[in-house]
Amino acid sequence: MIQSSLDEQLDHLDKAILHVLQTDGRISNVDLANQVNLSPPAIHARLKRLEQRGYIRQFVALVDREKVGYDMLCFIEVSLQLHQPEQVENFRRVIQQMPEVLECHHVTGEYDYLLKVVIRNRKDLERFVVNRLTPIPGLARIHTSLTLSEIKSTTALPVA
Repeated sequence: MIQSSLDEQLDHLDKAILHVLQTDGRISNVDLANQVNLSPPAIHARLKRLEQRGYIRQFVALVDREKVGYDMLCFIEVSLQLHQPEQVENFRRVIQQMPEVLECHHVTGEYDYLLKVVIRNRKDLERFVVNRLTPIPGLARIHTSLTLSEIKSTTALPVA
């Protein structure tokens, strides 16, 4: 039976730790140790190892976008005119500098990139598309979809 690299490198305790941390990243080492039946020093050692190996990239607070004024969530599909390395690199560099863009994915299909973007209101969306996105050299097409409601939104991966 072929196992994934995740299964080969993480034991059941590591997976349990990751599962708990994805639910509550502020849990104390003592409480985490109790939940996975390890001692606090053993938890500390495993956490350090998981961070050093890159399984845990960082600890963050997930902020409610609507409470801080970002009422609109949009998905914007973008196609480039040409796929020359300089044009692709320029697009990626410009997008990385836009704080409204939460995610940018290079995708297959009709469009080249899928952007997840937060915007305060309809006027801000117009400004973003017309003044920030459209002027990027080499864009061929832009297609914007507005989110009506979020059915599921999670950052937790199914590791356990």
